[in-house]
Amino acid sequence: MSGISPLPEDRLPKVHRLANGVRVVCDPMPGLQTLAASVVAGRGARYEDAARCGWSHLMEHMVFKGAGGRSAQDIVEAIEAEGGQINAATGYERTSYQVRALAGGLDLGLATISDLLFRPTLSAEDLAKEKQVIGQEIAEAADDPEDRVFEMAQAAAFPDQPLGRPILGTVESIGAADPATLGDWRARLYPPNALVVAAAGAVDEAELLALAERDFGGEPEGPETDLAPATFDGGAEADADRLEQAHVVFLLPAPSAVDPDYFALRLFAEILGGGMASRLFQEARERRGLAYAVDAYAETYLDAGLLGVYAGCAAKDARELALVAAGEIAGLARKVEPRELGRAKAQLKASMFMGRESPLARAEHAAGQLLVFGRLLGPNELARRIDEVTEDDLQRVGERMLGQGRAAASVLGPKAAMPAAEAFRRALAG
Repeated sequence: MSGISPLPEDRLPKVHRLANGVRVVCDPMPGLQTLAASVVAGRGARYEDAARCGWSHLMEHMVFKGAGGRSAQDIVEAIEAEGGQINAATGYERTSYQVRALAGGLDLGLATISDLLFRPTLSAEDLAKEKQVIGQEIAEAADDPEDRVFEMAQAAAFPDQPLGRPILGTVESIGAADPATLGDWRARLYPPNALVVAAAGAVDEAELLALAERDFGGEPEGPETDLAPATFDGGAEADADRLEQAHVVFLLPAPSAVDPDYFALRLFAEILGGGMASRLFQEARERRGLAYAVDAYAETYLDAGLLGVYAGCAAKDARELALVAAGEIAGLARKVEPRELGRAKAQLKASMFMGRESPLARAEHAAGQLLVFGRLLGPNELARRIDEVTEDDLQRVGERMLGQGRAAASVLGPKAAMPAAEAFRRALAG
């Protein structure tokens, strides 16, 4: 752990559980004059069926239209009058409501989030307007080639599954919601037993616990929600469009967030395409000049994962780029150089530890760890688990991904780029 000052594990924040199942964690950061509070529900777009595709994101929008007897303007004015900011985000497996504020702003922040989660107005008039707004958001995503090609890749990897459907939903599925059915969905989306209240920065544990009990402790427990297992089926999506550049995404099935090979996967992705020294950057851009932008990433869920490669390139180079990506993945699965592994470990630890310098990131990380692992992972443990990954571990995770014989790919751009999707799949999946 060169360059990292060890922190004793007993300095980890204590996790508290309210009677109705809400978990609470406080992470004071001495010397700060600001705080961040994040209330995260372990529910998101993955819990939707096809008819309700996009409803979790719609719900996130709707609660800001009015809640707790306050209008949309009242909500944001109250927060901003005290120097705060409020925001929210919807993912496949989580929905997060966040407040950043000056010291002393925790009371208003948590009271406001509680109103959003449990007491939204959900008027028919506001719903009609917000459907139009989200329709514009869907159209904007369709106009953005990067958004669109990633959405195509997700659909190819997980066809006819929640993980393969867009988080934004469709105009048709959003249009089917009404205040009553959306209210029922809210109760399923934000049950107390799926919530984590996390705060970091200029926060006091006793105050946080009292406020969490006041704002979240009185809600009744909700039912457990079954989660259908995800299955990476793989496939190819190619869409010819009049763009100047081709956009490509290549995917392989990978270990999940709770798999023992999680850190090996993260390091595999880092070596493959995590920076300017990575294999893909050096081979595809520096040596061959095939792409201006090329990188690799790991995306993990509760029971599934993805190794992904994204690139933007000239249409004539897309097929060659697909073969280069496939070749670099296969080559890395055969052998990794010690210097590459050392660099990747340093980069991954740097990323994790830099994130700990932000109160909001610390609150979000704590909530995410509790929802995924049921406990907090300290900085020493994270660094140790990264350092323990060996060259053999990377070879094993590579063999696991390639051994499934499945791949997914998406290509968006000029017609000449279309063969790249099948070229990648054939190269690695036969």
